Amino acid sequence: MRALIIGGVGGMGQGVARDLVKQDKVTQIVLADLYPDPERLSKKLRESEKTTLAKMDVNDHDAMVKAFKNTDVVINTAGPFYKTAVPVAKAAVAAKKNYIDICDDYEGTQILFESEIDSLAKDAGITVLTGMGSDPGTNNVLVKWYADRLDTVDDIYLYWVVSIAELAGAAWDHSLHMTLGKIPQYIDGRLVHVEGGTEAAAEQFLDPLGVCHVRYVGHPQPLTLPRYIKGVKNVIIKGALIPLWVDELIAEQKATGLLSTEPVDIRGVQVSPYDLALKLWETIPEGRDNGPQSSGLKVIVKGGRGDHRVTYTADMVGRMAPGTGLPASIAALMMDDGHVTAKGVVAPEGCIDPDIFLQIFLGRGAKIHQSEKIESMFTPDKQ
Repeated sequence: MRALIIGGVGGMGQGVARDLVKQDKVTQIVLADLYPDPERLSKKLRESEKTTLAKMDVNDHDAMVKAFKNTDVVINTAGPFYKTAVPVAKAAVAAKKNYIDICDDYEGTQILFESEIDSLAKDAGITVLTGMGSDPGTNNVLVKWYADRLDTVDDIYLYWVVSIAELAGAAWDHSLHMTLGKIPQYIDGRLVHVEGGTEAAAEQFLDPLGVCHVRYVGHPQPLTLPRYIKGVKNVIIKGALIPLWVDELIAEQKATGLLSTEPVDIRGVQVSPYDLALKLWETIPEGRDNGPQSSGLKVIVKGGRGDHRVTYTADMVGRMAPGTGLPASIAALMMDDGHVTAKGVVAPEGCIDPDIFLQIFLGRGAKIHQSEKIESMFTPDKQ
């Protein structure tokens, strides 16, 4: 199998490559990046005979199509995905090559599903698998695994935490962008839009994260999960950057207009407050508490089975790069093995067999803390 990873020199791209390079069936990994500096690579990737570097700009459609034709699967790890998911997927479809991304921006996901990319991919007989990281990605697969064990699914709650000790590069753009404006949530059986970064709630995560305050964020699951989990009433996605001062400062920047994307005139120069704030976040964390080198996920699925109410809960904690890269690598391998047969644009819960994925995922050393709570739907008559 030959793989080409867009953003391959970045943290998430290397997270994918580190797993693929260990697989005997993988013969070539092209690490395509706007800045393909070998010094940015881990020693094992830099010295592997399977890996090569290539300079690539996601805005150069023709160059991408030409490069993609020499591979079996394109894996896009270059964020922010509200800017990159659509152009890279278009190039993969034009090259008639299967595509996987770790898109965590709802705008990119919405365009992929609603544009001609879906029909063109079906006509080309290829799969465009979007959102195959950790969140979205692993948690979507867990939701499907739980849903398959229920007669009805009512509520899905997806919570995540990322320590800024793990943030770099484009991840900051996503982290600010996901709180802006009205973002999608699926509430009471319909898609609604709520103010991003609001409705803080305290949730318990595994150590060393502890209690974190999660808020509404703009991720794709409220758009995708109701497509595949029929009858679900609520799909709520909330996230947090820790330590707590980070989200509090972002909220203050938003309230004071410092995250506005409308340019303002400063001494004859048009400046976007958002671009300025994004630049400042490269240095704001210096000298402050940056939190642990860990991130976390929590999945809660509530529904019915027979005469009982059932609540499934899954918790995970670990490093962000391997946690995000490993699911994309597994999906690529499953695709090559013929375990992913859906054509067109699809989300993980619509094409990834949870039993196969989780067996491989846990076999790679991942740990999932799970619980099942069962309650009777009936209460005894009062005497």
